[in-house]
Amino acid sequence: MRILYFTRDYTPHDHRFLSALAATPHEITSLRLERRGMQREDRPLPPEVTQVIWRGGSQPVEPLGGLALLPDLRRVLREVRPDVVHAGSVQTAALLTALSGFRPLVTMSWGSDLLKDADRDRRWQWATRYTLSRTAVLVGDCKAVEDKAAEFGFPRARVVLFPWGVDLQRFHPGEEPELLNRLGWPEDAFILLSNRAWEPLYGVDVLVRAFTRAARQEPRLRLLLMGGGSQAGLLRQMILDAGLLDRVHFGGHVANSELPRYYRAAHLYLSASHSDGSSVSLMEALGCGRPVLVSDIPGNLEWIAPGVQGWLFPDGSVDALEEGMLRAARLSPDALGAMGRSARALAEARADWGRNFPRLLEAYRLALAVDGREAAHA
Repeated sequence: MRILYFTRDYTPHDHRFLSALAATPHEITSLRLERRGMQREDRPLPPEVTQVIWRGGSQPVEPLGGLALLPDLRRVLREVRPDVVHAGSVQTAALLTALSGFRPLVTMSWGSDLLKDADRDRRWQWATRYTLSRTAVLVGDCKAVEDKAAEFGFPRARVVLFPWGVDLQRFHPGEEPELLNRLGWPEDAFILLSNRAWEPLYGVDVLVRAFTRAARQEPRLRLLLMGGGSQAGLLRQMILDAGLLDRVHFGGHVANSELPRYYRAAHLYLSASHSDGSSVSLMEALGCGRPVLVSDIPGNLEWIAPGVQGWLFPDGSVDALEEGMLRAARLSPDALGAMGRSARALAEARADWGRNFPRLLEAYRLALAVDGREAAHA
């Protein structure tokens, strides 16, 4: 099977999908819609994957934009002659593929494209409806994505759901004394970890505001703040104003190989995201056996049973998040350990990348079958 993998940018998630696809007998070609200001993945494409050089992929493309690229996209499609195009997100690469007239299209939702962006305004609603109307199979990572697609009239029978999952050989429980020594925090510190982009969608400002309040009441609290983004200045100023610079480590973007160490150094994973599917960082934390405290958005509700793997708090509530931090810090080590074991068990049951990835190949086969049936009735 010839598969054209058409993605908005090149992220760690894309690298993982392309690496897995490269290990199959299929012929894989990669096409990139845009390049943002900061490269989000520094590992090269797998050598088995052919990268297409075209007019796109070298600079940012506005959402719902890129129409000027359509003629060259059609050229690429004629030359590559794929059996299936895998494209996402919905209103970017998948929209352009739908406009090109190519079939069959496997559209991959990245979560927020359907759960949040689809209802921004009439233009986004039109783009979403148009793309889905020309999609053979929709791939999503949570039931909330399927439900939203159904609101736009997409048949549930043509939705393939699977959490993307993580490499549980790498994301496993353990301790990180060397990293903790390097941080220089007291031995009794209770360490919180956030590994979300510093953008409004992910609510890191809510998280930092809650931390500044909780830290005044619990001197053991420390925060590992990983990532980066447009809110960097705001977050640093909030922490500076609270006089807590010595209790926060700005970890930045660490190498993928180093990431599990940071999860294992923490006692509690935090996410205040306002929109998510099945969050990969959440699954990474679960894999490392860490209890979690996350917003009660639909994607998280599909994963976390309160009091079992951690806790949920009302989306956007600084007060509830503050209370959750304090509750976790004051819980006994035995109770936290039991939650951590439940977290790992959940990851083993549902977040194993090796077991989940083959569902994508099933989506491709279903797309070919759907396209054949539709062609027969045309």
